[in-house]
Amino acid sequence: MTDASERLEVWCAGEEWCPITTTASVIGKKWHPVLVHRLLEHGPSGFNELKESVDGISSKVLSDSLEDLQEHGLVDREVISEQPFRVQYSLTERGSSLEPVIDAMAEWGKAHLTEPSDDAAQQA
Repeated sequence: MTDASERLEVWCAGEEWCPITTTASVIGKKWHPVLVHRLLEHGPSGFNELKESVDGISSKVLSDSLEDLQEHGLVDREVISEQPFRVQYSLTERGSSLEPVIDAMAEWGKAHLTEPSDDAAQQA
């Protein structure tokens, strides 16, 4: 169990749906579960490695997302070298504990999503 000082702030106290909204507020942003998944799958990774493994994410959004995940205690940022400057990101224990949630999201997606039709792909 997580130490009380490390627990996430509850902003809907007393409501039965509060654990869901708290979790969604942490991993509900577009790229957050993808980044957690990549770190679960590949282990500690540098910024450029993550950018290459997440097709379509801009450097600014990646940087902001990693910062947000770090603020929520899901990701650690470690400076590996100063010259040239290199940073490595890894999951914390809290971040790693999301593995069953990320796995469940992947399984749900596999069961319910279909390939886009040719018409939809041309419109995108």
